[in-house]
Amino acid sequence: MRTIVDDFTRRFAAGSVSRWSAVLLAAAALAGLAACDAAKTAPSPAAGAALPVQVRVVQEQQLPITLEAVGQAEGSKQVEVRARVTGLIERQRYQEGEPVRAGAVLYQIERAPFEIALQQARAQLAQQQAQLDQARREYERLRPLAEAQAISRREADNAQSSLQLAQAAVALAQAQVRQAELNLSYTTVTAPISGISGRSLKSEGALVNPSTDSLLTTVTQTDPIWVRFALSEAELARVRAAGGTQVRLLSDRGESLLEQGRLNFAGSTVDPSLGTVPLRAEFANPRLRVLPGQFVKVQVVAGQARGFLVPQSAVMQNEQGRMVWVVREGQAQPAPIQTAGWLGSDWVVTSGLKASDQVIVEHLMKLRPGAPVAPQPAEPQPAAAPAAAAAASTQ
Repeated sequence: MRTIVDDFTRRFAAGSVSRWSAVLLAAAALAGLAACDAAKTAPSPAAGAALPVQVRVVQEQQLPITLEAVGQAEGSKQVEVRARVTGLIERQRYQEGEPVRAGAVLYQIERAPFEIALQQARAQLAQQQAQLDQARREYERLRPLAEAQAISRREADNAQSSLQLAQAAVALAQAQVRQAELNLSYTTVTAPISGISGRSLKSEGALVNPSTDSLLTTVTQTDPIWVRFALSEAELARVRAAGGTQVRLLSDRGESLLEQGRLNFAGSTVDPSLGTVPLRAEFANPRLRVLPGQFVKVQVVAGQARGFLVPQSAVMQNEQGRMVWVVREGQAQPAPIQTAGWLGSDWVVTSGLKASDQVIVEHLMKLRPGAPVAPQPAEPQPAAAPAAAAAASTQ
């Protein structure tokens, strides 16, 4: 570099280089000299320097085997409330979205037309009853005469037929009275079950028709509440092998939402597109902490096993399966592992590690097998301990 500068100086003195070119070349030369000097003075990195990494020392312990899935809540009963007679809604007797008891009045449909129909049916019944009494008297009067052969057989048969027709007419009139009474009772629309009332689909003054436009509202039973979810074939086999299965609902922060539930349905077929089996769990929900339609995290406890807790961020996936990096003799080494679900924010590792192994939890993408590392204790993560204690308390 200095030879180039000396040559440029001679050429400039001889007048073969312009003034501006001289300035630019001089600046470039000075920058090159500075870079060379810096390269000479900068310390070169030590070959094979250990990479500082944070590690977690794992210990084997008795851990619950948990399976997690996303589920959707639904009411254990959901009933559509429909109008069963044609008429105008005179009054809505409930507050939308409020709890209602079975038998509570929800709507009142106009009664007058059905009261009139009931009166007509009762009058018809009275008329038919009078005709029956007349037919019976006529029959009783003619029967002794027929036995004494004082009248023709035809007259006796006619009297008996008239009595039977009158009896049938009374039975028909009685049925019409019962139908009129039933229609009148339908003008008072009541809740078929206890639960949470839905939005009213008809307002006061609206005309309802049971054949075309009958839906008024819905009532959903939310205590107990059901949660639908699915597990893979292997997970379901593990659940069945565990015997008594415990189910919990967790919030986004891992907190328990409801008391421990139970499985009340397991599908008998596998979804061919997803490879999963549908399941359903039942939970007590007296305070309405979970609403129908809400998505929740379902945790199924399927027995216990000896294992290690490893942060999720330390577990990697490759072609052979899951693995972690561990420190052995001051070097990073990959360790294939077998997992058995999550516990809080950690994986439960059942094989591939041994007690007091140092699992690397950072700089995973920079590691290579045999690379020297300088392990440093990772910051404690208190979330895993409460999760383990909470899961253990359900055993």
